[in-house]
Amino acid sequence: MITISNETTARILVVEDEPDLRSLLDRSLEGAGYRVVLAEDGIEALEKAAAEPLDLILLDIMIPHVDGIEVCRRLKRDERTARLPVIMLTARQEPLDRIVGLELGADDYITKPFNLRELVLRVAAVLRRSRGERGRSKVVGHDGLKLDPAARIVTVDGAEIHLTGREFDLLYFILSHPNRVFTRAELLRQVWDYDFEGYDRTVDAHVARLRRKLGPPGDWIETAWGIGYKFRPPDG
Repeated sequence: MITISNETTARILVVEDEPDLRSLLDRSLEGAGYRVVLAEDGIEALEKAAAEPLDLILLDIMIPHVDGIEVCRRLKRDERTARLPVIMLTARQEPLDRIVGLELGADDYITKPFNLRELVLRVAAVLRRSRGERGRSKVVGHDGLKLDPAARIVTVDGAEIHLTGREFDLLYFILSHPNRVFTRAELLRQVWDYDFEGYDRTVDAHVARLRRKLGPPGDWIETAWGIGYKFRPPDG
């Protein structure tokens, strides 16, 4: 049994329509020290995500009423849940499903059948990333763009910009390395923690959303044509 040691026990919403698997996930995560909330379909998932304090959602794609892709899309568009980490869970193996999920802001993607030990470890890894590494307390930024890694807040000219968890991590990473060009593969490894092949468009989609949300400071994220991206501050 894996036991997760947390100062505050994480609360996880498990969205799965298959009763036996839902019960198995419930027992496994409870056994690892988490508090678990259960939902059977997309409507119930959205209602509970809006009503209860959560730290992570384990979300099956093939669920009734509103599928997991649409649930993820709605969560990431809602300022109340945009930063909530999401792990997609599905029996579907198509690469397009994974790309769509990651582009929407999902933090991980696990296919069935899976090893329960690995699933619990990946849940723990996503929670660690979402809470930020200990010691990340220095505010970074340039001119009117400020990022507070401890509070996980981004502001432009004092106004808070609502980012998903992965958008925040990507911005933090490139802000911390100004004027350095990173390939898309490097960004996938550093920010997503995985070596994905053929997933360049996932990085492109996140950069496009960051530019749009940040407004004028978004122009400081420059494209290195044929390579990747860099953050060039206005004074750099």
